[in-house]
Amino acid sequence: MDISIIVPLYNEEESLPHLAEWIDRVMNQHHFDYEVIMVDDGSKDKSWSVVESLRASNPRYKGVKFRRNYGKSAALNVGFTHAQGDVVVTMDADLQDSPDEVPELYRMIMEEGYDLVSGWKKKRYDSKIAKNIPSKFFNWTTRKMSGIKLHDFNCGLKAYRHDVVKSIEVYGEMHRYIPVIAKWAGFSNIGEKVVQHRKREFGVTKFGMNRFVNGYLDLMSIMFMSKFGKQPMHVFGLWGSVSFLFGFGIVVVLVFRKALGLMNLSSSVLLPLAIFLATMGMMLFLAGFLGELICRNSPTRNEYLIEKVEL
Repeated sequence: MDISIIVPLYNEEESLPHLAEWIDRVMNQHHFDYEVIMVDDGSKDKSWSVVESLRASNPRYKGVKFRRNYGKSAALNVGFTHAQGDVVVTMDADLQDSPDEVPELYRMIMEEGYDLVSGWKKKRYDSKIAKNIPSKFFNWTTRKMSGIKLHDFNCGLKAYRHDVVKSIEVYGEMHRYIPVIAKWAGFSNIGEKVVQHRKREFGVTKFGMNRFVNGYLDLMSIMFMSKFGKQPMHVFGLWGSVSFLFGFGIVVVLVFRKALGLMNLSSSVLLPLAIFLATMGMMLFLAGFLGELICRNSPTRNEYLIEKVEL
């Protein structure tokens, strides 16, 4: 199979028929063997009924329905699991991503040898204050921290070599950083393509301002795990040791001065500080890394309540 198109969706009943017609037209024009996997992230409208009707009229369409809303990362991760195409393309369901971009994305993967090609919505039709300016700052920060020279990390329109989606795992809200996760997994040939951004025709955006706060927390988590996930003591052991030794050193000095009769320990503010630093040094590992490590290695972090499957 040439292409798998994964469409995560949430309350998009109006846009889905138009998107499906558009995808079919482009795929047939270029004679692609394809499948479309629509992942309903717990929609409250009639989106799943639309997916079922698309499946009934065209067996190339497949669907997965979550019992409740888990988020875009969960939807993408499930789509990656079921994808069979040599090239896997992800796009949003709101018609703001153009299926006309898919043939060129496919060519860049198959002929130019990219592992991943990310869309760049160079000209956007979103609110400048609510989305454009925060997005530019977010992308600039991610470029500096990851070393990946992309302008739009969060663009929903991306293409992947089959091996990439089978080698990475997306959970929480990590979908914004799939290029970073792919690079961490060893897929460093990452490209970019300017793509068309369209105005939303139906419904309203599903993302609020909290995504920027959560986005930076996720970025710090990914960067930490990529650098220290296999060697956590390189960071926690270092600073824990520094804190412990500093506190222990203060205790030694205080005891020595007490032995010489130069001070009264009961009235010294340095003793509680020394105890605090020594304790923090011993507890730093537990306070910081274990929480993230346990979450990352939890066997249930990517288990979702799936209500229906049409494959």
